[in-house]
Amino acid sequence: MNAQFQLFSNETAMPAPSTEGIKYAGSKLKLIPHILRLAAKVNARTVLDGFSGTTRVSQAFAKTGYDVVCNDRAVWSEVFGRCYLFGKESHEYSALIRHLNSLEPKDGWFTEFYGGDDRKASQSAKRPWQIHNTRKLDAIREEIDKLSLDPVEKSVALTSLILALDQVDSTLGHYASYLREWSPRSYKQLHLHVPAIVKNGHVPNHRIYRDDIFDLVKNLENVDLAYFDPPYGSNNEKMPPSRVRYASYYHVWTSVCLYDKPALFGKVNRRIDTSDTVAGSPFEDFRRGSDGKFIAVEAIEKLLASTRAKHIILSYSSGGRATSNELNQVIKSCGQLVEIVEMDYKRNVMADMKWTNEWLRDAETPNREFLFLIARS
Repeated sequence: MNAQFQLFSNETAMPAPSTEGIKYAGSKLKLIPHILRLAAKVNARTVLDGFSGTTRVSQAFAKTGYDVVCNDRAVWSEVFGRCYLFGKESHEYSALIRHLNSLEPKDGWFTEFYGGDDRKASQSAKRPWQIHNTRKLDAIREEIDKLSLDPVEKSVALTSLILALDQVDSTLGHYASYLREWSPRSYKQLHLHVPAIVKNGHVPNHRIYRDDIFDLVKNLENVDLAYFDPPYGSNNEKMPPSRVRYASYYHVWTSVCLYDKPALFGKVNRRIDTSDTVAGSPFEDFRRGSDGKFIAVEAIEKLLASTRAKHIILSYSSGGRATSNELNQVIKSCGQLVEIVEMDYKRNVMADMKWTNEWLRDAETPNREFLFLIARS
């Protein structure tokens, strides 16, 4: 590619519609206006959000009028997607949410394993919620299964419950460790609200999957643009083998959705099915393969090569396993790099990059997030 090819045009980012979500590692909330601008630039109508997570990006695409294909392996992400993309008008769920808020608290599975009492020092540490809120959780979650709810109604109820729990937890935003002292918000009372369901007058043709991304993209047709925000294998050589970050960080939300009361392990009571040997992701892998390449880099290369959409927006962090040169080679192998957007999270500004070699230098600097708009060859 010509080293003088201008990539950053200083175009104004599109206004971002409001979205909802939980506290989430690697949230793309600040990047949504730029994601929407890049999507508009290629005149996309149907968009794949391949690693949808809290579905904030899917919500933004849907509210802007796109048909959205929402995919993530996490069951709670599927629940969020069904709630926001397929839900009816919000007022139609008001009675359901009022009913759930009115339930009397009770002791149950969540209180046993995730509730702590602020009056007992031995229990005040290493629990994500105080027991006055886990007792409400136990009552509400049991009631949701007793009610005759269709899949969308149940997803609305579960999404409302998760959003409410996220507002009263005692964590740093994930569930791989808990605070030693109760956070101020943990003293608040759990109270559910109706989620802000996507409605914009557009008759949607959304689709929701919980598939392995490689299985999905090779069979997925009629998608103009794919947005990929894969989990990142850390470039810290001292990091334990992947830690299965997203599976372990949000294991509690899986238990809230499934209500399967699984076997648990470890100090934070993780689900046994989130152990490193069971729930690994190649995108989070820190190791090299037999050919000497990082497994995480090979996974990105395979994903870009397998995608059938005409355009791809790839989100990647400077904290990821891939070096800038490796990522540059992967991108060149699958198509033409059309534009780059860079976010400097330390300074909280968008960078003004004009030449292809600029991002290669900046990518080695910590706290950088990149959006690569790629035209498939």
